[in-house]
Amino acid sequence: MASRPTPDPSEDPGGAAARHDPAPPPLVVAASLVALQGLALVGLGVLQLASLTRESFTLGVGVGVFFLAFAVLLLAAARALLRGETWGRGPVLLAQLIQLGLAWTNRQELPLLLTGALVLTAVVAVLGVVHPASVARLARET
Repeated sequence: MASRPTPDPSEDPGGAAARHDPAPPPLVVAASLVALQGLALVGLGVLQLASLTRESFTLGVGVGVFFLAFAVLLLAAARALLRGETWGRGPVLLAQLIQLGLAWTNRQELPLLLTGALVLTAVVAVLGVVHPASVARLARET
């Protein structure tokens, strides 16, 4: 059985071949968790905008729009990671650090299950992005 020849990177200046390789499992897990976080933020943004009152209209719109914009960023970053685009790594790591900070700050007010879910998903996402196979995959972009 003949094996496929390894493509020469100099023959592919745009890095298109690297982006067509399947993402390694740790990167897929990280991107999936980030996409779920983005979808959760879409839900929170919609709920915030749906529950506006006269007293909190300006703040409610601002928070709702922020949640939706942050959700779009997370969903785009998750897609970028799956495609092997390096730019997605920064927003994902920053979002996970923010999530860990929120979980720590609100650990007394939030239910233990929610706090644990926030911490677990953030840690798994960070580990997935910094896993050696993920770093190698993202480093192939030129």
